[in-house]
Amino acid sequence: MYKRGIYRIVANEALTGNVYRMVLEGDTQYITAPGQFVNVELPGKFLRRPISICDYDGRTITIIYKVVGEGTAIMGEMKPGGELDVLTGLGNGFDTATGTRRPLLVGGGVGVPPLYNLAKRLIAGGAAVNVVLGFNTASEVFYADEFAALGATVTVATADGSRGVKGFVTDALKSVPEYDYVYACGPMPMLRALGGAVNVPGQFSFEERMGCGFGGCMGCSCKTKNGNKRICKEGPVLRTDEIIWE
Repeated sequence: MYKRGIYRIVANEALTGNVYRMVLEGDTQYITAPGQFVNVELPGKFLRRPISICDYDGRTITIIYKVVGEGTAIMGEMKPGGELDVLTGLGNGFDTATGTRRPLLVGGGVGVPPLYNLAKRLIAGGAAVNVVLGFNTASEVFYADEFAALGATVTVATADGSRGVKGFVTDALKSVPEYDYVYACGPMPMLRALGGAVNVPGQFSFEERMGCGFGGCMGCSCKTKNGNKRICKEGPVLRTDEIIWE
């Protein structure tokens, strides 16, 4: 179930040159799982912008977004005190009731944010969480310290080797202790490579282009072993054993 509401902007700050963190205040009761997303209405834009939820509590939602076009550029200029029309409670989110005691969380670029609240929940449940974060270069790294502050063991990989392990997230797996489950979010090439590199069960969150964001237009449907699924409705999280890599 999703809900439309008006949210007040509490904070909007740059984390890197083009990645921002925005905190919204309003009704959060329809958010039920880490990994869900919101759909933000922007002035002058026909389609809402789907953005994953980084964290939330009883009154606030934290989202992290990358400025890549006109819509997100508008968001980057917004000031505290302003308001946004937002749909919440979208997507299925990650299932944390898996019994995992040593989960591995892997995020690439703007796929990192939805893993933060997931890590918080898993750690609160007593799991020993390892996090691998992948970026192109050191200047793009964000939230490594925030994950560490939760109590997670964090490994950073950069494609150019300017910070942490040189290479991709799959290269960083060699330095990660044994794990029994994997959660991941990031671009399709990363997820495909990760799917071939791990041999434990898991859940992957897909960064698919969306139209409506709530299952009406069928624009983000994908094939799975259980039939076609809409990334915005039955996803964005899919179990690794149902994914068909094309």
